[in-house]
Amino acid sequence: MRYHLLALGAALVATGASAAPRGFTVEDLVNMERVGSPAVSPDGSRVVYTVRSTDMAKNRGHTDLWMVDLRAAKPAPVRLTNHSASSTDPEWSPAGDAIYFLSGRSGSSQVWRLPLSGGEASMVTSLPLDVDNFRLSPTGDRLLMSMSVYRECPDLACSKAKDEERGKTKASGRVYDKLFVRHWDTWADGKNAVLYSAPIDASGRVSAAPASLSGTLDGDVPSKPFGDHDEYRFSPDGKTVLFSARIAGKTEAWSTNFDLYAVPADGSAAPRNLTQDNNAWDTKGVYSPDGRTIAYLAMTRPGFEADRFHIVLMDVASGKKRNVAESWDRSPGSMQWSADGKSLIVDAEDVGNHKLFSIDVASGKVTALTDKGSIGGFDARHDTIAFTQSNLQSGAQLFALKGGKARQLTNQNADRLADVRWGEYEQFSFAGAGGDTVHGYVMKPWNATPGRKYPVAFLVHGGPQGSFGNGWSYRWNPQTYAGAGYAVVFIDFHGSTGYGQKFTDAISGDWGGKPLEDLKKGLAAAEAKYPWLDHEKRCALGASYGGYMMNWIEGNWSDGFKCIVNHDGVFDARGMAFSTEEQWFTDWENGGAYFAVPENHERFNPVNYVKNWKTPMLVVQGDMDFRIPTAQGLSTFTALQRRGIESKLLFFPDENHWVLKPANSVLWHHTVLDWLDAHLKQ
Repeated sequence: MRYHLLALGAALVATGASAAPRGFTVEDLVNMERVGSPAVSPDGSRVVYTVRSTDMAKNRGHTDLWMVDLRAAKPAPVRLTNHSASSTDPEWSPAGDAIYFLSGRSGSSQVWRLPLSGGEASMVTSLPLDVDNFRLSPTGDRLLMSMSVYRECPDLACSKAKDEERGKTKASGRVYDKLFVRHWDTWADGKNAVLYSAPIDASGRVSAAPASLSGTLDGDVPSKPFGDHDEYRFSPDGKTVLFSARIAGKTEAWSTNFDLYAVPADGSAAPRNLTQDNNAWDTKGVYSPDGRTIAYLAMTRPGFEADRFHIVLMDVASGKKRNVAESWDRSPGSMQWSADGKSLIVDAEDVGNHKLFSIDVASGKVTALTDKGSIGGFDARHDTIAFTQSNLQSGAQLFALKGGKARQLTNQNADRLADVRWGEYEQFSFAGAGGDTVHGYVMKPWNATPGRKYPVAFLVHGGPQGSFGNGWSYRWNPQTYAGAGYAVVFIDFHGSTGYGQKFTDAISGDWGGKPLEDLKKGLAAAEAKYPWLDHEKRCALGASYGGYMMNWIEGNWSDGFKCIVNHDGVFDARGMAFSTEEQWFTDWENGGAYFAVPENHERFNPVNYVKNWKTPMLVVQGDMDFRIPTAQGLSTFTALQRRGIESKLLFFPDENHWVLKPANSVLWHHTVLDWLDAHLKQ
């Protein structure tokens, strides 16, 4: 079955613009305003959300709160905050008369309250440590907060004092006796993310000392590095808290065993493990509106981070569990109950798109609520679902779904991009490895002219269990290449998500096998179908697993490309196995640890094929990348230099697995485009 999508009218372009059309630029990308974090008022009448702008002078982003009143005939966004410090993570008061949010305007990250009747925001917390994330109870009289503390400390003041003492110590050495020593981009500092609870008094402030809810457990709440307040929630009556945690111990670096815990909101009893029977990942528990049922996400295979998340319902009284929509072969990302408790609202990847779905809890029937594009954050309250959605021609915009009809609420960046002509895109399919149907996208250059051929930027996604689909990215955005005059091709090879778990599983143990075959067949299929692709002028680009694939292509398909761009890619599987932080990843992907099955790791090891390398390569590496450490990138560059192959190294001492700082992003994009220009436009 072929899925066909021509991008017509998806771009949010102002009409009547008199400026001559132009392509989308790197500077456009970096300076775009970003819509996120929708939160619906309790009565469903208003939506508060965030808008992140870029301050190039300060080389950082800045976030403010905005609101849309859905009761208006023509809802218009209204700015709620305008402070030099960012305002993030909005939550409504139960009465709908105020917004709670995080801000550093006092000098540290604290919870603030903004009354909607008028007046300035006031502090809710004034704690000695930063509040990293929070939730307000449904009754409005209590806060959940996560803070980074020394677990041995009896109170927050002790953690603050230890931080100050450490800052005065001249010796810089640290002693470790277990993993993680470092994680993502941070060295372990002896602290953990601990969940606390504190009452809100009549004055609207937290005045009592917060009570620890998860401090007796050796784990982080929420999880690191990317966990947030979706990993903990109140019960409807505000008396109980659910949270997810992985017990650290000596095995944290190779374990994916998260469990779901219940604990009294006041901290009067120890947490109780609700999912001890499952040694895989259990997370994101949420109570039904009547408080009788908990819905949560659960994997079934320990050690596999990309396993399918199943939806499980647990009866609170009996503990009995049952799966919902078990035959629906998709993996939800987040989940909420509908107001009547009859259905669950979830988001999931689906055939190159990322959609919103409603699942009937009685029958398991799954109904798609959105179609093309990619869902970001969403919130369901009363009879309204607010969500952000992007596509390959638009950054995220805010939408509201009510009565089965969705309407767009924001038109962010329309004015500044009014004269941009977007690259048109289309989804296609072909017979890949084993005859399986594989999907991909092509995109024309912004200035495409009938009868002409255009050089090709061939993008390979990371993960490897990921997808380059119909969504917007601020790192690997096809429009930046289309705006520079390139055609773009990207394939969701075996291992990609959104096509069923069997398809996702297919890459494990086969990194250089079926995926490479899919990439070869996909590019050939695209060139046969779209005559405007110039098969003699192609450059391959990828990061993470995509970077690994660049090294693999260099040794196994180098005749296919004029140049290669490799960002944070694996060069040596043995070095990767013993230096990456999340050990479960390399263990699962290769059927065990290196010392147990070295032959598995060596089967598709790029270092073994350096003798075949000949294609010019640009290597990019972030020194704070502990997922694929710096030695991998330096080894790649060294191999290229020793082989006498044209090569360059772009090194960022202050970036992790991604390039996040605005100025660095501009440098990254221009360096990459200059590399393509030098090899494809001469």
